[in-house]
Amino acid sequence: PGAEPISIEEECTRVIPVIEGLNGRVPISIDTSKPEVALQAARAGATILNDVRGLRTLGMEEVSAHFETTIVMHSRGTPKTMKSLTNYENLLREVLETLCKRAEKARSPNVWIDPGIGFAKTAEQSLSLLKNTDLFVKSGYPVLIGASRKSFIGHAIGRRHADDRLSGSLAAVAAGFYGGAKAFRVHDVRETSDLISLLWAVSQTS
Repeated sequence: PGAEPISIEEECTRVIPVIEGLNGRVPISIDTSKPEVALQAARAGATILNDVRGLRTLGMEEVSAHFETTIVMHSRGTPKTMKSLTNYENLLREVLETLCKRAEKARSPNVWIDPGIGFAKTAEQSLSLLKNTDLFVKSGYPVLIGASRKSFIGHAIGRRHADDRLSGSLAAVAAGFYGGAKAFRVHDVRETSDLISLLWAVSQTS
């Protein structure tokens, strides 16, 4: 929130060499809302497009055809303005309807949705989205949850600094897991992997 935009050239300078270095070793996702960056990323080896603007940028719908998977996230405005765009008549309905409309525009074989926790959402609204993960799962699209270390967690557990939010982040993953989410965007990979492995083992036990 509040971040200044950067140029296409600067974004490519930051991400394309990383993608080229990882190509062939792991699946690669490019997080961008710029079609020019997305296209170069696809050519460099990225197979997943993660667009926090939900394909709202002109040209992104077409570029999504170059990816095996597109993740459509809900947001409003820009990083500079989104904190002032948190008024909803019906948060859950509006977010879900917007996501489904945007997801229909994607041209990848696989399309996921992300309710956009923290993006033009208050702490309370973010908690509501997490609590109702199952509502988004019922849309038929696989759901990704990106809650790791976000400010709503600090608000809920009283941790001001992002680095102190591991326990809250793991709790958010657990909530999303039980709501039916299939993927999580996290900082603490090992700890989250251990948590999900245990949750999965418990879910498979009679």
